[in-house]
Amino acid sequence: MTGKLRRRSTRLLLHWRTALATALCALACSQLGLAQGTPPTILRIDTENQVQYFEDTFDLSRFVTDQGVTRANRPRNFEQYVAIGDIVAVNGQPAKGTFTNTSRTTNQRTAPNPGQAISDTVRNSVNTFTFEILQSDGTPIGTIIASGLGVGSAPPGAPLDVSQHNMAIVGGTGAFLGARGQVGAAVTPQTIAARQASITEDPANRRNNGGGRARFVLYVIPSSRPEIVATTHAHDFSLVTESNPARSGEILTLWATDLGPTRPGVNPGQPFPASPLPVVNSPVEVSVNGAPAEVLYAGGYPGSINGYQINLRLPAGITPGLASLQVSVAWIAGAEVKIAIQ
Repeated sequence: MTGKLRRRSTRLLLHWRTALATALCALACSQLGLAQGTPPTILRIDTENQVQYFEDTFDLSRFVTDQGVTRANRPRNFEQYVAIGDIVAVNGQPAKGTFTNTSRTTNQRTAPNPGQAISDTVRNSVNTFTFEILQSDGTPIGTIIASGLGVGSAPPGAPLDVSQHNMAIVGGTGAFLGARGQVGAAVTPQTIAARQASITEDPANRRNNGGGRARFVLYVIPSSRPEIVATTHAHDFSLVTESNPARSGEILTLWATDLGPTRPGVNPGQPFPASPLPVVNSPVEVSVNGAPAEVLYAGGYPGSINGYQINLRLPAGITPGLASLQVSVAWIAGAEVKIAIQ
């Protein structure tokens, strides 16, 4: 690098460092209570090959020994099982991961048959759900854990497509660290009841032996959400303003907070390194007036704590005037901001 280019690079670096610091300070001063009022998001998680393995024998030597398809020998009530299924999509986007459920049936009924439990409520079981979500390439995103009651009616305030389950989100990891909310299930034309198998069946053959298909609907209240704090032109890092508007098809740089874990990671509270560049671990999407923009890069800004840089290409043909810009990370959307378009 020549001395002239090095000096220009240093000036640009100082310029966007100053712009970022100013924007972050403004955000901290004006939105101190943001995390407390973070709006919810809805995750619709599709699963396949779901099998319930019922503990129908006390002979531990018989567990997972049968290579074929089995049938559960179920008691009338109070049975226990472990369910396993494959996560195949989140909000319609291809994904990977594992759904698990540990359950004890209760068969609660207001007018019970013999063996069922008399109750003021109608529920089938007490459950603990885990959703360990991966990107389609296998990159871990995070886990959501929920506990509560199975089947029966949806609780008040659930998304309208939820028809059963009454589960509370008790926490999460990775991109969903500190999440809370509730979980239900939606019955769709593709829904297939989970296959009920004996604990003697070998779960290594689960995908070959087949299972059920289900859609879980998670009403997630995250501990934080992504926020855009500044928008700049990528070629000189000058702020996008009404007197310095963006153009359709232009590459912009967004400065943001709360995009979550990176690869490689950093210890909590420590600044991002300059090398190797820390890339945001979760899927990052940017929309302009509701249309997707091309995300070229998203990563932690070196030397900052919770400061991120997103490079994106604006879609072609944006109508001049004010446009709405919104960032989503791990399907959690931030607030819209307005930018000027020429």
